[in-house]
Amino acid sequence: MKRGQIKKSKGKLGVLIVGICGAVSTTFIAGTMIIRKGLGVPVGSITQLATIQLSKDKKKWVSKINEVIPLADLNDIIFGGWDIVEDNVYSAACNAEVLTIEDLNKVKNELQSIKPMKAVFEQNFVKRLNGTWIKDFSNKWEAKESIRRDIQNFKTKNDLDRVVCIWCGSTEVFSKKSDTYQKLHLFQMAMKESTSEISPSMIYAYASLEENVPYINGAPNLTVDIPAMIDFSLKTKTPICGKDFKTGQTMVKTILAPMLKIRMLGLHGWFSTNILGNNDGFVLDDPGSFKTKEESKLSVIESIFNPKFYPDLYKNVYHKVRINYYPPRKDNKESWDAIDIFGWLGYSMQLKVNFLCRDSILAAPICLDLVLLIDLAKRVGFSGVQSWLSFYFKSPMCNNDTVEHDLFIQYLKLKNTLRKIIKCGLVAL
Repeated sequence: MKRGQIKKSKGKLGVLIVGICGAVSTTFIAGTMIIRKGLGVPVGSITQLATIQLSKDKKKWVSKINEVIPLADLNDIIFGGWDIVEDNVYSAACNAEVLTIEDLNKVKNELQSIKPMKAVFEQNFVKRLNGTWIKDFSNKWEAKESIRRDIQNFKTKNDLDRVVCIWCGSTEVFSKKSDTYQKLHLFQMAMKESTSEISPSMIYAYASLEENVPYINGAPNLTVDIPAMIDFSLKTKTPICGKDFKTGQTMVKTILAPMLKIRMLGLHGWFSTNILGNNDGFVLDDPGSFKTKEESKLSVIESIFNPKFYPDLYKNVYHKVRINYYPPRKDNKESWDAIDIFGWLGYSMQLKVNFLCRDSILAAPICLDLVLLIDLAKRVGFSGVQSWLSFYFKSPMCNNDTVEHDLFIQYLKLKNTLRKIIKCGLVAL
């Protein structure tokens, strides 16, 4: 990055959401609109509330991030997106039952004006859902072209300066890495031939990159985490990041696991279970979709503890994750962790964690931060995988084989990247 390269935020920023009628999306949209009216506080958003240390000069010791980094203004954000159901965002938010009707009514007219575009949908990838508002296409290349036209029309209609795309859709069934994903030309051929290896999320991602639109993968789907897509993002000079928003139980793991490792305490096993009643829980009740989520959740522990270097402490750890669909809880997720540890001379101890969280309430500020930060990344001139945004993901994409899951190291990397951006000419210190 060279000094003076950074483009300041100007004009309107379009935010296209895949799964715009879902609980996370509607909570994100409604919350952002309520906050920019001054009727709510953006609790959980680092870009809006957190500070950053800039220098040892006491007068400039700390500043709020959004005061020293020219992020897009919340008033400049225009929302749009796709969904498999034909519903306006207000009705969808009411059905999600995350925010109260009283809060939703504060921005009712704005929410009612947002209606989804028809989605690319394939039953084999999300077996528990039935799409009724979906595109017709003869092959997946044609589907990609349709998404491109949607992006172009959205940008023109709303007189947008730039656009970002974020996947807030359901978890797709588990996909193994194959030869098709290794080379860009093979991936393109597979789209034209409509092979089963090309998922809907990949179609959205490819179309976005072709339009120079940064892409955020909020689910554990493979999507952009393949060589062909990473190569394409570099070729189009477009940033990508993912995968799987880090909200409840995994966030706790990335805090507790480093604590145990720093104290050199051993671990026998970590059993995690969840109950969840929203649409996400319904989709994850399918074994194929759960397999994708399970892989994302399981990756955290081994990476943090690194049993190769600490065999006496972590060589034979038993790690189990379960998610159970329980409709009465709706969006209010509850997780339990039973953690069996050992200390001096191998004597056993236990940790118990019961987290009664609200899935979409935790995810909404993550969506806001990622939208603003990946837009910043594009203006800075970054492309390819944005590993500095690992803080926000369960299974973060990285530029090398070393994946960092420690929440505090991830946060330091996030802050240091922002400092680097500042140093290269965003503000004069």
